[in-house]
Amino acid sequence: MSGDSGPPRDGLGSAHSNIGRQGVSRRHIAAAVAATGLLGTGIWLSTLVRPSPALRDIALFAHLGFLVLGFGAVLVADYFFALWALGRTTLAEAFANTSRLHVLVWSGLVGLVVSGTLLGPDLTSGLTILKLAFVAVLTLNGAQAMALDGHMRTLEGTPPTRLLLWGGLTAAISQISWWGAVFIGYLNVNR
Repeated sequence: MSGDSGPPRDGLGSAHSNIGRQGVSRRHIAAAVAATGLLGTGIWLSTLVRPSPALRDIALFAHLGFLVLGFGAVLVADYFFALWALGRTTLAEAFANTSRLHVLVWSGLVGLVVSGTLLGPDLTSGLTILKLAFVAVLTLNGAQAMALDGHMRTLEGTPPTRLLLWGGLTAAISQISWWGAVFIGYLNVNR
């Protein structure tokens, strides 16, 4: 329809309006602040809470479940974009499939922080501090990934190189942080 200046219905065509861009930026900042605030609160609470061995075992089981939920969703999302990079799906399909996974990723990450509070992390251990740094990077990377998602959804055709590099860097940071946290968690449990 000519004269239609609104965003396309599929969210991936060209949108030339700047309406709402400030609101999107505020949402990303709010998400980053909320995520890091939750992590900080979890760390603080872990110094106050002394769970029983039974509650710690339940928290460990929940922690592993939330790891499967969050990291599994990240792996599936990266798989869809790998399919797009290999020409096996369209960008619109990759975004449509991954947009359904955002709730799972964030639920897994929040669940990991909440259950981790009950695991009695050794905050004097350099490995634990490194793991918490990986989790902090994950939360901030997730918030900026939402900004990238907003930019990519306004595009039609192949994204510019700068956005592709941004996406590749986002995925690399995500993978390094998730795998790093998992590896350190494994080392901490087996000490």
